[in-house]
Amino acid sequence: MPSPPRRSSSRRGGRKKKAAKAPRLVPSLTSVPTGRAAYTETRLWLLARHGPVCAYCERRVTEHTVTLDHVTPRRGQTAYDRRDNLVLCCKTCNATKADKPIMAFLLGSRKRVIALYKYGQHLSHQLVEMVKDLLPESERPPLPPPLNAKGRSRRKSSAELFGRDERAASPYLDG
Repeated sequence: MPSPPRRSSSRRGGRKKKAAKAPRLVPSLTSVPTGRAAYTETRLWLLARHGPVCAYCERRVTEHTVTLDHVTPRRGQTAYDRRDNLVLCCKTCNATKADKPIMAFLLGSRKRVIALYKYGQHLSHQLVEMVKDLLPESERPPLPPPLNAKGRSRRKSSAELFGRDERAASPYLDG
């Protein structure tokens, strides 16, 4: 009587057939990764515009201790590393906000809404409109004028009003 054919099994030391691997999907990023130079330029731009003032509590801090905060938390995505999502803030507010959504953070204190209204006019249109919606028109404070090198208010240049020269190299591209 012939014996039945042997089956190979991994337990018996036989070889397994390799399954065909599915192609790996790599997520595509919506923006170019931001280099340190872009953060430095944004920090200097905000310091020149507002001085070393926290955009959430309006506290004046030294230039060396003021931090940059992502208004909309990054959560590992580079799409949010733009000027229209960054503000200057003190270490206390930065730690308190952490990765909270901006709406949850602002609703914790009316003072934060007023401060972000004053110091967040450069943010994306959606963020500016959201802050405006949280403040009735009668409660909106006057916006502080931009500062010059001596810490005094000055008139805006055409570059500040209309943006940088489009032919210039972007600080958000790694070179």
